[in-house]
Amino acid sequence: MTILVRLPSERFGAVIRQLRKSHGWSQERLAADACLNRSYMGEIERARAIPTLATAEKLARALKVPLSDLISRCESPAPAGRVADLENAA
Repeated sequence: MTILVRLPSERFGAVIRQLRKSHGWSQERLAADACLNRSYMGEIERARAIPTLATAEKLARALKVPLSDLISRCESPAPAGRVADLENAA
């Protein structure tokens, strides 16, 4: 069995998506509230882009959570309530 470990920077997007959905917001709404481009928002959520600290701060403000809380959620082994990815070794 192999455990696939995701780095905090890779979990950031999943955390953002979970918080956005908990507010009932679209990517467009969050992007507008954070003064970001909607397509960039999608890249962040899919972990195709790693935001700067300034961008993370904009997202935290828009989501009404402290930046430290946003970052600490990325450090947990199972972000957004998801179980760590497991794969059976053959």
